[in-house]
Amino acid sequence: MNQSTDLDPAPAVAGGPAPSPTQRLSAAVLLQRYAMILALLGLVVLATALYPGFVSPENLRDLLLQNTAVGIVALGMTFVIISGGFDLSVGATYALGATVSAGVAISTGSPALGILAALGAGLVCGLVNGLLVARIGINPFVATLGSASVISGVAYLYSGSAPFIVSDPQFKVLARSSVAGIPTPILILAVTFVIGGVLLASTRYGRNIYAIGGNHEAGWLSGLRVTDLTASVYVMTGALAAFAGTIDASRLGVGQADVGANIALDAIAIVIVGGTSLRGGEGAVWRSAVGLLIFATLTNLFYSLNLSQNWQLIAKGTIVLLAVALDSWSRQRRS
Repeated sequence: MNQSTDLDPAPAVAGGPAPSPTQRLSAAVLLQRYAMILALLGLVVLATALYPGFVSPENLRDLLLQNTAVGIVALGMTFVIISGGFDLSVGATYALGATVSAGVAISTGSPALGILAALGAGLVCGLVNGLLVARIGINPFVATLGSASVISGVAYLYSGSAPFIVSDPQFKVLARSSVAGIPTPILILAVTFVIGGVLLASTRYGRNIYAIGGNHEAGWLSGLRVTDLTASVYVMTGALAAFAGTIDASRLGVGQADVGANIALDAIAIVIVGGTSLRGGEGAVWRSAVGLLIFATLTNLFYSLNLSQNWQLIAKGTIVLLAVALDSWSRQRRS
């Protein structure tokens, strides 16, 4: 049975030669690869038309500040998904990071120790996930769903199901300070994305992550340490999620175990909308940056138009479904 592909011959254009299959394939690949950038530009134009104050420096600053934490979590999720995995525990790890950072800051009087303790907790959570998935071989969806419940329970036990309210003004420096007029959280977000982008795109480690995500068995056969590589992305994601939680706690001056309920789905949505494939082996940090900007622009626009939370959920869910459908369609076209 004949099936249409990008290599099918195209009808000739009157007055000129028909485009070659290679030219048409390249155009299709370029369109698919950069479609989300075009979508972001179109969304910015729409937002500016509907909400003239959208492009004001104050609004853009607030837009980035409000999405710094989820952006950092999405960065870790990018590595996990490209490696062929999934992590549903980042929301619970985020809450644990917020709780531990505040609790330790209160008990020791040192916000710096609170941040370090939160990072340590995140590393442990990520290591556990990595062992469950890479060493024991549990499906990532099941493993991280189960660990999310455990981590959330630990956060509630540690806090006694009550918020930690930090009165020390030094605790709020992380989220409320600025450098050269740029809020520190935005600088942290930019630096982490740059480091993550270089690590994934320009190092041997990054190439190996792509390799195991594309085909685990081929990775084994080529001599890659698939188990260690797989575990490493979960460790990285756990640390980033906990650190994002400390930023949230610093911003509010409160650490509590009931935050971050939707952050896992939001982070996954950002990565998918940016164009990283759920099937692994494809994607990039810059794609997640574009996905974050789309996500942040939509959220900002919804609030400026006083759109109800119900419609926001419908709109975001529809966009995610369309992004997944586009990924599936593009893979079928290439197969």
